[in-house]
Amino acid sequence: MPERLRSLVRDISDYPQPGVLFRDITPLLRDRAGLALAAELMVNPFRNADIEVVVGAESRGFIFGTLLARALNAGFVPIRKPGKLPGNTESRNYDLEYGSDTLEIHADAVTPGQRVLLVDDLIATGGTMEASCQLIDALGGELVGITVLIELLSLGGASKITPREVHSVLKY
Repeated sequence: MPERLRSLVRDISDYPQPGVLFRDITPLLRDRAGLALAAELMVNPFRNADIEVVVGAESRGFIFGTLLARALNAGFVPIRKPGKLPGNTESRNYDLEYGSDTLEIHADAVTPGQRVLLVDDLIATGGTMEASCQLIDALGGELVGITVLIELLSLGGASKITPREVHSVLKY
């Protein structure tokens, strides 16, 4: 089954800058069977984990996060770029494969002890995931699991968040 999904991910060289190999999931997103399969494989390990809220990082984490929240009968919380959330926020800076940025979450989005599943489309260098984990921790959430569609093993991003484990559907 993962090979079916792998066939729906296209490689784009030198995007968004020279030297970066971008894994484009838009063909997978437009394929209804592929999208459904991706969501199922991402959510299945967490079906009995009593997840209360799914947190997704901007922007492709929103796509999968809302699908997984629906499958788990959980709420959804976005983690956004600076200035996109209207209320009081908690923020973290992080490094990307090709730069740096900041992420924010509403200060009241996750309550202490709330069981959280963190979702994104991809983990590369781990900066986005590390900052997202820090935001959930800062709010007192219990991070039960992390799930991504794609893990880029050569960039070692999962090592930034150990001892937490990342469930990834496709590994490159």
